[in-house]
Amino acid sequence: MEYQEFVEMFRRSLSETAGIDSERIQFEEEGGRFAEKGDRLLIEFADHEDSTEICALHTEELYDLYQKGKTPQELVQEVAQDIEEARSAQVYQRARELSEYEKIRGELFIRLINEERNRKNLEDAIYRTIGDIALVVYARMAESESGISSAKISERFTEIWQKSKDEIFTEALLNTYFISPPRIYRWEELIFDPEYSGENFMDIVSEHSLLKTAIGNCLSTSRKINGAVAVFLPGVAERIYDLLNSDFYIVFTSIHEAMIHNVESVKKEDLQEILNDITDKVTPKEEFLSSCIYRYSHDTKQFSCVSGSVK
Repeated sequence: MEYQEFVEMFRRSLSETAGIDSERIQFEEEGGRFAEKGDRLLIEFADHEDSTEICALHTEELYDLYQKGKTPQELVQEVAQDIEEARSAQVYQRARELSEYEKIRGELFIRLINEERNRKNLEDAIYRTIGDIALVVYARMAESESGISSAKISERFTEIWQKSKDEIFTEALLNTYFISPPRIYRWEELIFDPEYSGENFMDIVSEHSLLKTAIGNCLSTSRKINGAVAVFLPGVAERIYDLLNSDFYIVFTSIHEAMIHNVESVKKEDLQEILNDITDKVTPKEEFLSSCIYRYSHDTKQFSCVSGSVK
């Protein structure tokens, strides 16, 4: 089935399965108002007096799953279930609470995106940059087994909450650690154990070790979603330094994870070649994070781009 045929079939089938009028499920090509980074299906699934709740699906991702063996019926059922969870998640009520800092402060968290590719999205955001990476403040609006629904926090909330950008960012960074605790994932466990939940290497009571060979270590979070943020969370970089007894390189293969390498075990030029190959051939464009190889320096406590370019 060709892409356009798949999208239309999916739209009709989802309408029937989820009980949503087909006119409320619209396809928008990349470049549209709600599809800046890839084609999307926009699904209006709940109406309120002052707003409408919309779910947006990346149709290219769905088509890729279809080509890899998932049936259209399986995909439709999964999306219909996600929509039903969204209906019962009280996102609308949470959105109304955004004006009250004490009610929303515990839901603030940090998400990483590439700065250059998301300049428009960052125009009114609260964020900091490290090289070509933007650490952006979001609020968790709802949560389900399939992930977290969130809303970007704009600069106007500094006035509404009477809080500075630094205060909001710091709150979000600390929350992120507890919402998505950092984990190291060992390749052999990932491959053979579907229930594997990673190594809690931040636990200083138990013994932990990291690979000091060229193969490196996969760093993410307990959720494995938007897990590349882990390296920037409080105490994580210094803990990795202690376990490696060395400065280290960070290779951001996507927004979901980063590879950690002892600087003494591999050349940054080799890592750059690997990163370029992965981001060109493997990483979906909406999950791309950085074209740089970063180094963490224990002496300066800073991250810096040491290979690649920051535009």
